Amino acid sequence: MSQQRRGLGKGLGALIPTGPIVDPASVASAPAGPPSAASGTNGVGLRPVEGAYFQEIEVDSISRNPRQPREVFDEDRLDELAASIKEVGLLQPVVVRAVEDDRFELIMGERRWRASQIAGLDRIPAIVRSTQDDEMLREALIENLQREQLNALEEAAAYQQLLDDFGATHEVLARKVGRSRSHISNTLRLLNLPPEVQRRVAAGVISAGHARALLALNDPAAQERLATRIVAEGLSVRTVEEIVALGEATAGPAPRKPRAKKPTAPALRDLADRLSDHFETKVKVDLGSRKGRIVVEFSTIDDLERIIDTMAPDAAHAMRSRGITAE
Repeated sequence: MSQQRRGLGKGLGALIPTGPIVDPASVASAPAGPPSAASGTNGVGLRPVEGAYFQEIEVDSISRNPRQPREVFDEDRLDELAASIKEVGLLQPVVVRAVEDDRFELIMGERRWRASQIAGLDRIPAIVRSTQDDEMLREALIENLQREQLNALEEAAAYQQLLDDFGATHEVLARKVGRSRSHISNTLRLLNLPPEVQRRVAAGVISAGHARALLALNDPAAQERLATRIVAEGLSVRTVEEIVALGEATAGPAPRKPRAKKPTAPALRDLADRLSDHFETKVKVDLGSRKGRIVVEFSTIDDLERIIDTMAPDAAHAMRSRGITAE
C-alpha cells in the first residue's frame, strides 16, 4: 500500500493530551483515568482532560456502537468525505472507549470512521474516553481551545466537532473562547472549501484571509483555480477580493490589465493593508485635499457585527445587553 496522507492538523486532537505509547491491549486492561504527566501534551498551557486522551489507533481495531440508532449512511456523501480525507487527512478525531483485549468501540464519529475505511487509512486519530460525562469533556476541550494556537482549518474542524459531537452551540463557543459568534460562523465556512484548497490553508500556503475571499465564489473549480493563482503569483488578500468582485476568477492565470486609478500614497496603502488584516475585510483609506475617509466593507449582518465587536467591543456588548442588534 502506498504511504497514506497524514492529517495536517488534528482539530480536537491538538487540544487534548496524548496517551502513553503502549500496547493497545494494556490500554484496554488498564484502569480508567487520564494519562500520566510523562505522556506530555500537544501545546504549552494545555490542561489535562480528565477521563480522556488522544491516540492514533488502528481502524480495524474499532467496532461500531451497537446502540447507534443511525443505520443508513449516504454512500455519495461518504465517498465525498473519503476523497477529502485522502487529500487533507482526518481533522476531526473519532471518539471511542476501550473494551476487552485490544479493541475499541465507537462513541461518536461512525461516518468519519466509515469514510476513513473507504479512504484506505490504516490508523486514525481518536479521543479515547473513559468517562461518560459529555459535558465535562466538552468544557475541557473548549477551555483548551482558548489556550492552544491552531491554524485556521484546525480551528474550524475543532469548532465543527464540538458542535456535532458534544452539543455545543455557536453562542457557547463564542463566549467560552472569547470570539464573536460571526467569527465562529466564518471560520466554520472554511470547511466548505474544496479539499485541495483546504490542504493549502492547513499547510499555511494561503492565509485564512485568502480563504475567506475564496468563499465568495460558488464554484469549487473556480476556487481551486484562484487558489493556484494566489500561490503562483503571490496575490494579496485585497487583490483576490478585487478579482472576485470583478468576476475575473473564472478566467485563467493570464495577467490582468492594470486599471487607471488615482495614485495612493505608500503610507496610506500600508495603513489600509494593516486595517484590512486587523478587521479581516477590505478597508480603503482615501485622503482628499480637505478631508479623508475610511471605508470598511462587510458582506453580511454577522460580518458587520464581527467588525463592530473588533472596533468597539464595549459598545457592542452594551448594545447586545440592551437587545440592540444589527438584524
